[in-house]
Amino acid sequence: MKINPIILSLLLIGLMSCKTSEKEKVKEKSKLEIAKQYYKALDNSDRLEMLTLLADSIVIRENADNYEERFSQNGYAVWLKWDSVFEPTYKILEIEEENAVVTAKISKIDKRLFFLTEEPMVWNEIVRFDNNRIVKVERIEYEVFNVDKFLKNRDELVSWIDKNHPELSGFLYEQTKAGGIKYLKAIKLYNNKK
Repeated sequence: MKINPIILSLLLIGLMSCKTSEKEKVKEKSKLEIAKQYYKALDNSDRLEMLTLLADSIVIRENADNYEERFSQNGYAVWLKWDSVFEPTYKILEIEEENAVVTAKISKIDKRLFFLTEEPMVWNEIVRFDNNRIVKVERIEYEVFNVDKFLKNRDELVSWIDKNHPELSGFLYEQTKAGGIKYLKAIKLYNNKK
C-alpha cells in the first residue's frame, strides 16, 4: 500500500501541533507564579519581562487615596524607568492565590523613599488577571507608611528646590526617567546644602 506524501505530511503536522498544544498547557503558569514574576520584574526594573506579564493596559489603584490610574504597556514601561532611577528593592513578605486573584504583602525601599520616610513601605495588595495577564494591582492598605513624615519631607524638598534650584522645579510630577534623574538630583542637592 502506497501512502500519499501530502496526506502523510498533513498527519505529521497534525500530530506535531497536538504535542505543541500539550506543551503549552504544561507551560501555562499559575497566577501565583505570574505575580511572583511581576514583583521580580519590579525589583529588577525589567521592562521586557514586565511587558510579557501585563495585559494591553493595567490599572493601578490606591484605595487609601481612592485614586486609580490606567497605564498602557508602554506607559507602564515609562513609569518603570522612572522607578528604576531610585534603585528600588521590592520584597514579597507574603503571597497567596485564592479564587483567581493573588493577595500579597510587599515591602519597598529605594533612595527616594529612604529620603522621605527613612524606612521601607509595607502594604497589602491584590493582583487581578484576565487570560493570565495582569490587568489590575490594587493597593488595599499600608502597614508601614508614615504619611505625615513623607509629606513633610517632600514639601520641604519641593520648597527648597523651588527657591534655590528653580531649574529643577516640577521634578515631582515628571514620572519619566529624566524626571526621576531630576528628583534624585534634587534630593542630593538638598542633602548637601549644609
